[in-house]
Amino acid sequence: MPVTYVSGTAPGALPLVGHAWPLMRRPLDFLRSLPAHGDLVEIRLGSVPAYVPCHPDLLHQVLFDDRTFDKGGPFFTRLRDIVGNGLGSCAHGDHRRQRRLVQPAFHRARLDGYAGVMAEEAARLSASWRAGRTVDVFPAMFGLALRTVTRTLFSARVAEDDVARLQHSFAVALGGLFRRMFVPGPVQRLPLPANRRYARALADLHATVDRLVTAYRSSGKDHGDLLSTLIAARDEDGGALTDTEIHDQVMTMVFGGSETMAASLTWSLYALARHPEAARELHEELDAVLGGRPVTPADVPRLPRTGQVVTEALRRYPPAWLFTRVTTAPVDMAGRRLPAGTTMVVSPPVVHHNPAVHACPADFRPARWPAARPGRPPREGFAIFGAGPRKCIGDVYAMTEAVLALATFCHRWRMEFAPGADTRPPALATVQYPRRLLLRPTERSR
Repeated sequence: MPVTYVSGTAPGALPLVGHAWPLMRRPLDFLRSLPAHGDLVEIRLGSVPAYVPCHPDLLHQVLFDDRTFDKGGPFFTRLRDIVGNGLGSCAHGDHRRQRRLVQPAFHRARLDGYAGVMAEEAARLSASWRAGRTVDVFPAMFGLALRTVTRTLFSARVAEDDVARLQHSFAVALGGLFRRMFVPGPVQRLPLPANRRYARALADLHATVDRLVTAYRSSGKDHGDLLSTLIAARDEDGGALTDTEIHDQVMTMVFGGSETMAASLTWSLYALARHPEAARELHEELDAVLGGRPVTPADVPRLPRTGQVVTEALRRYPPAWLFTRVTTAPVDMAGRRLPAGTTMVVSPPVVHHNPAVHACPADFRPARWPAARPGRPPREGFAIFGAGPRKCIGDVYAMTEAVLALATFCHRWRMEFAPGADTRPPALATVQYPRRLLLRPTERSR
């Protein structure tokens, strides 16, 4: 019997602003409520109707048919202000060429070299902590992720003032990105303080990246890093990436490897502090595999529980929570005829918290995931990295970094909540993370 899908409409839309209020104030709660209204649910992004596939089959259709469901809509319109026309944001017509040129940068042999940087930076941060001294986790993880991605891009350490400048500019630009999805174009061009801050942050981001790339290219060497691979890449006709394309790929990689990674690690540490039994099982694995020695990249395949904790934290607390795509042709879905130009919303929390997909979705259960691939994301019931032709090219990079960092921190430290924390995600954030997660590290005896 063929499956019959049901379409519905989310209640509570207001004139002009639609569902902006629940999306801005409590986005995850709102999105998790949508499967109760159907397999394909209409919401309103301002005055624009958009459709959220809540059934895994419909989500699969959107993700795998990237020709019909192309990158676009209000999210990617705003994201292109930051990352330009890079691999993660470009339209279908540009994607295949870009992917072929960028793919060698994520070859297994290159990843092994990046993993050494990941382990070194995680060990450096862990060594800077002091027992009993409170750590403000998200800023610490943001700095770690940004230092790691810039070192894998540029091989040598980027100066700390450049890291701080990038961190500040990204925070301002990303903070403004989601707000601007709901603000009419004419308002975005007014000389308001928020608009000026956003414009300054974008200008500083692009200028800093241009300066780093220019200084790097002047050496003319292959440093064995991401940027060397991008510069050397050639398509089947011998064409190389242009300077603009290299700039956009660098911006895309810094964006993808900084705030989202920081949020993933922050939520993982939060989950372990909140669930002592999961922390105990993780510590047992780390003690059995590592003894008293440091974590190395070769340990990743031997740390299945660590990989399960990372994956379950990504499922339970997905940092990336909303993307948009646009139909390029009319399409029938769940009994609706969607015309060309229809906005589709892809939302990991909708699938991750659907009880038809995951039993007891509100529980934190690392063991729900297979233990065989700790450095690689699962393929079913998991939407953080997307799927199909547009699946995130850096998914294994991200999982490897998260496993190495979490193993490094938890092998040495036991993390407990400190007073003054506020673990609610900030309103209007592009990436969901605790506003202020304060943890107190205690040295473990092994």
